[in-house]
Amino acid sequence: MSKQMPPAHPFDDDKLREECGVYGVLGVNDAANFVALGLHALQHRGQEAGGIVAYEPETGFNAAHRFGYVRDNFTSQTLMQTLPGALAIGHVRYSTAGSKGAAIRDVQPFFGEFSMGGAAIAHNGNITNAEALRRELIERGSIFQSSSDSECIIHLMARSLQKGIPERMEDALRRVEGAFSIVAMTRSKLIGVRDPLGVRPLVLGQVAGAYVLSSETCALDIIGAEYVREIEPGEMVVIDDNGIDSRFPFRRQSPRFCIFEHVYFSRPDSILGGHSVYETRRQIGVELAREAPVEADLVCPVPDSGTPAAIGFSQESGIPYAMGIIRNQYVGRTFIEPTEQIRNMGVRLKLNVNRALIKGKRVVLVDDSVVRGTTSRKIKEMILDAGAAEVHFRIASPPTAWPCFYGVDTPQREKLLAATMSEDEMRSHLQVDSLKFVTLDGLYRAVGEAQGRNPSCPQYCDACFSGDYPVAPSDMLEKGFKLKAAE
Repeated sequence: MSKQMPPAHPFDDDKLREECGVYGVLGVNDAANFVALGLHALQHRGQEAGGIVAYEPETGFNAAHRFGYVRDNFTSQTLMQTLPGALAIGHVRYSTAGSKGAAIRDVQPFFGEFSMGGAAIAHNGNITNAEALRRELIERGSIFQSSSDSECIIHLMARSLQKGIPERMEDALRRVEGAFSIVAMTRSKLIGVRDPLGVRPLVLGQVAGAYVLSSETCALDIIGAEYVREIEPGEMVVIDDNGIDSRFPFRRQSPRFCIFEHVYFSRPDSILGGHSVYETRRQIGVELAREAPVEADLVCPVPDSGTPAAIGFSQESGIPYAMGIIRNQYVGRTFIEPTEQIRNMGVRLKLNVNRALIKGKRVVLVDDSVVRGTTSRKIKEMILDAGAAEVHFRIASPPTAWPCFYGVDTPQREKLLAATMSEDEMRSHLQVDSLKFVTLDGLYRAVGEAQGRNPSCPQYCDACFSGDYPVAPSDMLEKGFKLKAAE
């Protein structure tokens, strides 16, 4: 029996949640085992649940969906023996659409049986017109089994008049708005597709003659696969024993890759758009030191996501780098049912201050983002309790003032600290000696755009910072959400 995930730790409640991770392998015996390894490397993109679907001619399609971590479920030999075959896809999930803590039927990959055979699909992103599509499909007789927006794609494929499954998928995705990076499979084909803006990542690799599709390059490394290239925005690749068929079924648009993938979501050992994620984050710290210098004794990261930027800030500023905060790597698995007294300890369950290092020092704390600000205040209090003389926050992203509708679990806008306060008001609210965010231009420079952001044609999706949504969030607008221009 699969285990339910422990409740969210109070430290994690003040972070934007990663969206999902997708993975697929064609052309190697026991492909599901390779998929399980890939999903383990993508675990940072979703810790709520995971699933694998595999195909083998004698037994057909076989699936396993479980709550919890990959390591707790898909390392069982008994389970993996039920997933034979040379073709498999998988998904790790943190729910951004549908109900939280959902039933097992919400766990991907989803499977559908069509007249020309079965197909399974795993989706990373978010469909911004899913509710409208769902209403239409239900009115036309579709019966939904989950609360996930991704299931709309299966139903749209079922109603398509196209003959082949890849063609039906093309037809379905032309009705879809929002962000999608998809890995899918038929009995003989592995399919990968990205939305025309390329908001979410998807890469192609090869290992021992087999093909691999993955959300990130770090999940190629774990199985020894060679990185081949990114799937391009708006591209569909259909892979079978004859090789790769590349198609561009959607209207071409200027790409708008999610810039927050560089800041936080992707693993630092991945490569995005030809750029090392680690190096980009280090360079954000360099930009921060140039834009917001401060006199201090130590630069300390808020672990782990603030570490590369803190290294860059230290290198550029000349202020010594130090591990002033130590992270307990195991608390997320041990405090399943914390008492109220334990829960009130909050961040101290996960982070502890290196008192001998901090006492009497002017400390620069570098973190990746500020969402609600609750965790930042607690960390500041811990640093002061340890005897720090001053606390200065430097944030490796611009103020998060707008919700994301493209596959990231973001609080409602009024709960985002930067949506209701200026930078100085946030500094006062957090009660720190100084607070500075990297500018949007500084962030763009860090990802390789020497001239910064082009306001007339932004090179990335930065809606969470700018309020500039490249795809109108139709469902949310219907519910009364106001775009920046409408405020």
